[in-house]
Amino acid sequence: MCDSLVAMPGATAAGSLIFAKNIDRERNEAQLLELHPRRKHAHDATVHLTYITIAQVPQTHAVLLSRPFWIWGAEMGANEFGVVIGNEAMFARIPASRKRSLIGMDLVRLALERASTAADAVDLIVGLLERYGQGGNCGLRGRSYYDNGFIVADAREAFVIETVGTWWVVERVNYVRALSNALSIGRSFDRSSEALRMHAQAEGWCDKAGGFDFAAQLIDPQRDRITFGRGRCARGTELLERRKGSITALGMMAILRDHGPGAEADPHWHPIATVGRTICMHAAAGPRLGQTTGSMVSELRDEGSLHWMTGTAAPCTSIFKPVVLEAGLPIGDHPPTDQFDDRSLWWRHESLHRSLLRDFSHRLDTIRKERDAVEKSFVERIDDAWKKGGPSSELMRAAIQQCWSEAQATERNWAAVLQATPVPRKAANSFDRSWNRYNDIASLPRI
Repeated sequence: MCDSLVAMPGATAAGSLIFAKNIDRERNEAQLLELHPRRKHAHDATVHLTYITIAQVPQTHAVLLSRPFWIWGAEMGANEFGVVIGNEAMFARIPASRKRSLIGMDLVRLALERASTAADAVDLIVGLLERYGQGGNCGLRGRSYYDNGFIVADAREAFVIETVGTWWVVERVNYVRALSNALSIGRSFDRSSEALRMHAQAEGWCDKAGGFDFAAQLIDPQRDRITFGRGRCARGTELLERRKGSITALGMMAILRDHGPGAEADPHWHPIATVGRTICMHAAAGPRLGQTTGSMVSELRDEGSLHWMTGTAAPCTSIFKPVVLEAGLPIGDHPPTDQFDDRSLWWRHESLHRSLLRDFSHRLDTIRKERDAVEKSFVERIDDAWKKGGPSSELMRAAIQQCWSEAQATERNWAAVLQATPVPRKAANSFDRSWNRYNDIASLPRI
């Protein structure tokens, strides 16, 4: 399960478009943060996606991706032209196809590699969808089949795409928009597939003017009760509305860390207390098998794009670090798997995250103030480097490298402090047992 957010320039403090996303996947499903350069390809080249092979294009753009280690595509990312995309699992009354084809993550990466504007990316996604369809297992260890929704944006405009099979609708974003794991476009879509329009007419969905409510006709209410998709979408919208006119990158980071209204009211909140799902999600025993495994905030400006990536799980326990495509990615990350590997950025942090879960509210309090102060200093330094040298300057490269080095040193210090902090004795519970089981599966050393 995932959550995406976008604020148009009129809703932000600096007049830039700001995009954000949390990735929710299985708790040992490590994310790989990577930067691919622009590439040229032979006229007869093909590209093997997660399940199928399709024709390659003559040239692919430089892209920044956050992707599950075993999947070709990406959960979210950006390209050299300032296009950003994030996808969401969608569940309809019509079951998603199990036939291996395109999956939502493949569509994200393909659009980033091939489109230079948000509008072009929308056209590319719906065109590929109609040509190849979507389907196949999207789970690492479990079986997970779903259709997809997307937020697609550049510095000037943003769109929401929601799909069921090869059907699709597109809605232009005018101010702020949240998207979670539930169909949300009603009658307000700007475009739709011809096959969907024909089906709607045949089924009698349409009013006299030919309009119909896409979400009302197709949403799966039973699955929505499990995913709490409409609830999380409403929560994301509420948090955006609170900040309207003054939304910043730091404000978006705060929204991605939201644990819901219950946590706002209770300083001792623990993930075990939440029955459903929240924007910043922590896995538990029972049906909540997934957790937030990566987070991204992007500031899209006419003069360039700045991205803030955790590269790690649980944004409430992570530090957002700056990335500018022109300056490169300042890590030589070891490709992770679902097994603990101290050489991997994602797994090094995961050891810290799981230590925090042992006494969540108290341990989070020990790092929260420093986490926020570090990120605030990063934003100030990167803004200063941008003004003085621009996105591709040596000044920017040095500032980004310094931020990443400081973030890793800060997390190492947190780990040392927490290791020396005793955990209160408590009775065994299903939450801890479920995490211990996954720690053992990943061969994560006992904390």
